[in-house]
Amino acid sequence: MITGQYRSVLDEKGRVLLPSRLRGEIPGSSLVVTAGIDRCLWLFPPDEWKQLSDQLMEAASPFSRRARLLQRRIIAPAQEIELDKTGRILIPPSLKETVGLKKDCVLHGIKKYIEIWDVDEYSAYLRENEDEFQEAAEELGGAVSFF
Repeated sequence: MITGQYRSVLDEKGRVLLPSRLRGEIPGSSLVVTAGIDRCLWLFPPDEWKQLSDQLMEAASPFSRRARLLQRRIIAPAQEIELDKTGRILIPPSLKETVGLKKDCVLHGIKKYIEIWDVDEYSAYLRENEDEFQEAAEELGGAVSFF
């Protein structure tokens, strides 16, 4: 299970070091990276990516405008990337630009995938969505039992 929040830095060559705790949860030495729904990157182990992309393709008709939009924004930019010997991944320049990655990054392990955010973009996202987060937490409170 991929979990945790970490900080990393995008180096001058466009590489990000994945923390060892995240690397230890990734089967194999490759990931699939694509643009996420928000201004972040999604990184999936290849098997998880195959499941998600297959579901997106099966649930959508090429005659649906919205389906084509999802396919173009999520599936089309996806690229398989390799972890190097030190645990770094090279972020494709087009994806780096799409989500505004500059230097300081926040990485989130979200069970089946990893998000990479520019630290300033993530801070802005948190500020802009605090009220909605509070509402969602309140709604979930009645549906989740801890004991």
